Amino acid sequence: MQLRDPLPHLDYEAFARDLDAIRAEAVASLGPSDLAHLRKLERWGRACEAFGYATAWVAPNPVSMVALAVGNTARWAIVTHHVSHGAMDRIAEAPREFTSKGYAKGSRRLRDWFDWIHPEAWHHEHNVLHHYRTNEPSDPDLVEQNFDGLAGKPRALRWLAAGFFSLTWKFTYYAPNTWQVLRAAERTRAQGKPAIPEGVANPEPLLAAFDPRTEEGRSFWRACLLPYGLTRFVAIPALFLPLGPAASANVLVNSLGAELLANLHSFAVITPNHAGDDLHRFDRKPTDRAEFYVRQILSSVNFSTGGDLRDFLHGFLNYQIEHHLWPDLPPSAYQRVQPQVKAACAKHGVPYVQEPLVKRVAQLLGIMVGTKQMKRSATRSRSERTGATAEARAAATA
Repeated sequence: MQLRDPLPHLDYEAFARDLDAIRAEAVASLGPSDLAHLRKLERWGRACEAFGYATAWVAPNPVSMVALAVGNTARWAIVTHHVSHGAMDRIAEAPREFTSKGYAKGSRRLRDWFDWIHPEAWHHEHNVLHHYRTNEPSDPDLVEQNFDGLAGKPRALRWLAAGFFSLTWKFTYYAPNTWQVLRAAERTRAQGKPAIPEGVANPEPLLAAFDPRTEEGRSFWRACLLPYGLTRFVAIPALFLPLGPAASANVLVNSLGAELLANLHSFAVITPNHAGDDLHRFDRKPTDRAEFYVRQILSSVNFSTGGDLRDFLHGFLNYQIEHHLWPDLPPSAYQRVQPQVKAACAKHGVPYVQEPLVKRVAQLLGIMVGTKQMKRSATRSRSERTGATAEARAAATA
């Protein structure tokens, strides 16, 4: 199938120069205030968790569940997400444990990022594959591709799958998927081959990761499932036993409810970022920075932005376009550069998709249940652009 160039008018180099200038200004402006801003967001998340546990022992209740869930999502989406990308690495005042080299490493794992997902597996699956192969076959988080197995199945089944994953996806999708992708990369490296696949990122069934009969399954349980599961749902409720068995049981119930809500919250603010019938898929990797920039914008969407509280509740994932252009900037920098990036896109005629979260969730669900399809496109490679320029100059002088 011949793929269509969505931006035949675009001067890629001029567009890239404008974006590079925005990035250079953003990097030059980084300083202690950006660290203080992220620390503030961290405190907000910790405060939510503290309030959740302070009230969870009283009775099963939605207030405690929501507070625990918001704190859980903030720790992953705001703190872990940005720090693991190196958002604080350029800030001299940032302590080592708040940089990509120290955060969640070794014994700090449960203290820094208490979750089902293994930090090293997250780094490879998300920071490497997803960010630099966005909406390509090698992107492990390409929703439309991940639902190909349900093609032709009854729509009710697809709705059921969408609902199931929205409430459980860190346990049933992200933890096993990241683990399998990392293990596959390690096996490939051991064979002396590149660790980035040219094809579907994870062809293995997710259920295989849970199989305790295999060494990989047992390692998944040891590294991912047991540390979080036993701590969150056994050890922490047991701490409340001095208040009585009912108090401990209430904490367990609220913890389980919070887990479902944290999955739903993070699913809603993360999964729609690259799904919709107005976003693009690609069949090969980009050839240079200019094409990379174009790809990230055509395959990403922003939600409503502005104000720390709104952005906090979105997990700062409402700046997805800017984040995919430059993943190593802190959240506060995205707030500053977002109007500039939007203006540059308008100047060069590059679509900049930004809509409220509820509209993007509807787009996502359309892709998942098969009522919508994403665009298949072919951005111009460096060699294609160079050839076209040479042809134009030859025609002008003929």
